[in-house]
Amino acid sequence: MADFTNKPTIPGEKVILRPFNTVEDFPYLEECLKDQEVIKLTGSSSEYDRKEVFKWYSTRNEQTDRLDLAIIDKTENKLVGEVVVNSIDEQNQSMNFRILIGPGGRNKGLGTEATQLIVDYVFMNTVLDQLTLCVFAFNPRARKVYEKVGFTIDSIDKNELECEGEWIDSINMKLIREDWMKKQRRY
Repeated sequence: MADFTNKPTIPGEKVILRPFNTVEDFPYLEECLKDQEVIKLTGSSSEYDRKEVFKWYSTRNEQTDRLDLAIIDKTENKLVGEVVVNSIDEQNQSMNFRILIGPGGRNKGLGTEATQLIVDYVFMNTVLDQLTLCVFAFNPRARKVYEKVGFTIDSIDKNELECEGEWIDSINMKLIREDWMKKQRRY
């Protein structure tokens, strides 16, 4: 359904999505992964095992059932985040999408462009019918990006994450190939 053996390089106006070069990229990856805003918005743990994280990213280019690409800011020629398409759901011909933008890449439109580039790549190069994602309710900036690209709300998981003593809802969104194609025809 989706074979990601060959990892593409996808150029945009502001960013380049490309396979990871772990040795070169790792200091920038660490900056992203240790960022308190990234930890909060992704619902991640602040625990960090440098050796395990390095090992994880060293194997991303070998994976055939998922696509993990570095987001490179073209103006600074450095990694500012990642885009990931993973978790195949064969019954629904669907995969999950996620993005992470570190402190050096925020508020520049890089996440919007990276999201659009990977969505376009997936629908042009696979037979997937939809992409899905989850975004926490306290991240309206990300939700706005997803809606701009064409994702719509599918459901809401109430009280999915406890953060700073409050329970946060998780908003499940999806983008169907047919809706993506309609959007392409408008341009």
